[in-house]
Amino acid sequence: MQRRSFLRILGATGAAAALPQMASAATTHQVSIQGFKFEPASLAVAAGDTVVFTNNDRAPHTATANDRSWTTPNLRKGQSAEVTVVAGMEGEYFCAIHPNMKGALTGV
Repeated sequence: MQRRSFLRILGATGAAAALPQMASAATTHQVSIQGFKFEPASLAVAAGDTVVFTNNDRAPHTATANDRSWTTPNLRKGQSAEVTVVAGMEGEYFCAIHPNMKGALTGV
């Protein structure tokens, strides 16, 4: 059977939906640090995504995983840092300078 005929049969029978889906492109998420809060406070992320933390406060801040598996450097006003999401990176994070500031990454 030729490839074109096979693909036509798959399309006609609806079996094409059973084929593996193409991997989706990684997403870049923006988190603004402002008013001693992470905005948004919660993000749905997938492995390969990038999270960009930008400090819009006068005070310095970090974004640090509760388990300390990742952290940004101290960010002064106007500075940004990128964190690349890896498998299993979901969980809560906080500012190491101001521990009352909290955020979360959840897997999709």
